Amino acid sequence: MADRDPLTALQEAPWSAARAAAHLVATRLDAEQVGVHELDARVLAQDCVAQCALPSFDSSAMDGWAVAGRGPWAIVGDVLAGRPHDGALSIGTCVRIATGGVVPEGATAVLRWEDADVRDGLVHGETDEGRDIRPAGEECAVGDLVARAGTRVAPALAGLLAATGHDEVAVVRRPRVALLLLGDELLTSGVPERGRVRDSLGPQLPGWVARAGAVVASALQVPDDPPSLRASVLDAVESADLVITTGGTADGPRDHVKAMVAELNGDLLVDRVAVRPGHPMLLAALPGIGGGRVPLIGLPGNPHSAIVGFVTLALAVIDAMLGIPPVRLGTLRAGEELRTPPGHTRLIAGTAVDGVFVLSPYGGSAMLRGLAQSTGFAVVSERVPAGAEVEWLPLP
Repeated sequence: MADRDPLTALQEAPWSAARAAAHLVATRLDAEQVGVHELDARVLAQDCVAQCALPSFDSSAMDGWAVAGRGPWAIVGDVLAGRPHDGALSIGTCVRIATGGVVPEGATAVLRWEDADVRDGLVHGETDEGRDIRPAGEECAVGDLVARAGTRVAPALAGLLAATGHDEVAVVRRPRVALLLLGDELLTSGVPERGRVRDSLGPQLPGWVARAGAVVASALQVPDDPPSLRASVLDAVESADLVITTGGTADGPRDHVKAMVAELNGDLLVDRVAVRPGHPMLLAALPGIGGGRVPLIGLPGNPHSAIVGFVTLALAVIDAMLGIPPVRLGTLRAGEELRTPPGHTRLIAGTAVDGVFVLSPYGGSAMLRGLAQSTGFAVVSERVPAGAEVEWLPLP
């Protein structure tokens, strides 16, 4: 856990301050070694440098003929990928060569296959010196920085790391997240009736957790009573790096999360955020195993509000655990006028279309239809006229 001095409780926290507090509540987790075939979406724990030059030898950029001097050229052999030609070429000779093949010593160019004319055992054609030869080290030299710590690995980077000689790479361990879904009214199957509702957060939160770079260590539906909540949280902090609850964060008769934090000698760091939707979210730190502290994020029970809470607090905590610095928001042009209540930030679900923010319908705090059609949120802290820039927070 990071230094807690600046993390005194924030009441009705500004949205940006809540995100900043969430990023301060955790520090980077330990590193582990992972093979290059398992790197996708993992976060590098240290800088990676090239273990070899790329390419490591002069190679052909095309299928054709490696030629020495000016033509016509006598054919003296073949070069296939992984099978170099023995010896150097003398002036007036050539070898057939495949893309990626080792260019023999003495070769001055590669004549492309389609530009060559083979007659009477000789290759005829025109080419410039050095053409279609990739010199050794053209892409990188030994020791060149390939990727920095904190980089989330995409497939192309995994390929580059393999090409530069890496078998395994140090990555940050994925945070383990415990999900506690509160609510006696929740159904996990079937058509809801008689005042019950289907649990829509249980099916979607594991996906958001995975997209953020973490793993779900456990997921449990918890009854709306203090003993059950307390016992479930105590179990969760024993094995999880982060605990996320849904519901129970407001001040109603069945909202017990804040009281549970106090009962367990936890620190309430953010108590409500001045944002719509998602206002009754909270951030706390609970005593963990061995004297450490485990962050707890209380998400509102309304589905749309809960996801606003997730992108506000959970993404920041998970990024901190992965060693990713705070993410700066991009911008889009507002497709229509956007408003927010005085003193509040409003996160408006929508999509980015050709650089323009397009508002999604059905954006109420208890609704999911609009969110299901969205790719992110416009972050509105004051009135934004149509055509003006608005901050953009993409969904993971």
